[in-house]
Amino acid sequence: MVLTIKITADDGVPIYLQIVKQVRYLIAAGRLQPGDELPPIRTLAQQLLINPNTVARAYRELEVAGLLTKRQGAGTYVAEMGSPLAHEERIRILSERADALLAEAHQMEVDLDTLVELVRTRATGIEQERSSQQRLRRERDE
Repeated sequence: MVLTIKITADDGVPIYLQIVKQVRYLIAAGRLQPGDELPPIRTLAQQLLINPNTVARAYRELEVAGLLTKRQGAGTYVAEMGSPLAHEERIRILSERADALLAEAHQMEVDLDTLVELVRTRATGIEQERSSQQRLRRERDE
């Protein structure tokens, strides 16, 4: 499997933590599914042009967090985790984004009621678009 991770050497965040954060996001977003195999440590290290020990440390952190499991001699896989962990990670990610949105709204002097109404309006539009796409798929499949 090709794991798309972008490393930024000059942002002050340790590289292993950048890997941890990105893998957590990929799992929470459903781009990595339970049972998916991650690249071997050496392969990912070569792709990212980093020391294999850095990848090993990131994988260990993710294993301790219950997101990855190692199968002796068979590789590293996304854990068959229950929904609570995945849900918890999704909420954590969305909380960070909500904090950033609230901070930006405050800087732009947009009050909370206006912001909430904007989110509701956008959600309604997205839901209508999804429904429309589903209807078109059903019509096409018939």
